[in-house]
Amino acid sequence: MKVFVIGIGLIGGSMVLDIKRLHPEATIYGVDTNEAHLQEAIALGVVDLAGKMDELHMADFVIVSVPVDGALVVLPQVLDLIGDETIVFEVGSTKAPICKAVALHPQRRNFIATHPIAGTEFSGPSAAILGLFEGKTNIICEVERTAFKLQEKALELFKALGMRIRYMDPNSHDKHIAYVSHLSHISAFMLGKTVIEKEKHEQDIFDMAGSGFESTVRLAKSSPAMWTPIFKQNKEQVIETLEEYISNLTQFKDLLINDDYEAIYQEMQSVNKIKGILNGMHIKN
Repeated sequence: MKVFVIGIGLIGGSMVLDIKRLHPEATIYGVDTNEAHLQEAIALGVVDLAGKMDELHMADFVIVSVPVDGALVVLPQVLDLIGDETIVFEVGSTKAPICKAVALHPQRRNFIATHPIAGTEFSGPSAAILGLFEGKTNIICEVERTAFKLQEKALELFKALGMRIRYMDPNSHDKHIAYVSHLSHISAFMLGKTVIEKEKHEQDIFDMAGSGFESTVRLAKSSPAMWTPIFKQNKEQVIETLEEYISNLTQFKDLLINDDYEAIYQEMQSVNKIKGILNGMHIKN
């Protein structure tokens, strides 16, 4: 088995670590525009060798795990170079622009659009970890446009990695992920910004920051190079979610201004049901 990973970070790196565990005989080739990342990935054993784009014809699998703006350029190039039996998947957090970029490509049948819902706030080759995808959901879009034999090849691998499969159209994916992922990251970045700006004048604020603050702002450590293109590609959906979120924040502020603590209690109690939703998610996983 020959596997090429283009962009060696958290998702692509973790995926090939699991592939190496499942298939010790596999050879993992790394392709990255950042030479330091590539050499680090080789030194860490995430990939075996430096790969070249003109070698993609010999690949069984190609994993495209670059920032989503780069994927719009790289993915068509990859499809130009692969062999007939190669399956290519891209793992970014937006799917409609990606699917549109390759909709008319002659090798569209060799591509499967995926989004593994897994990750941490860390990036780069050192962020790769074994078992990242165990019990996690993998969203697959436009599966009907992938050749059936190649679908089976990809699905067999995803299931071996421990992922649950969910099918969704690209536009629905981008709408839903704006709420549960993109908005969460914006909230964390802006909470971090608010605290940093205040900390300029009140050093003690960080001495008082406990685990609640740390867990809430954790996502603010995520890579701006990855997240700025995501917000750009999913702009309309993200703006819609922000408008709803800002409306709720404004409403909460108004309740405080009006000393309506009974309404505040009821608001928080109604949202407490999210505990049951999240517990149900963990049970399913």
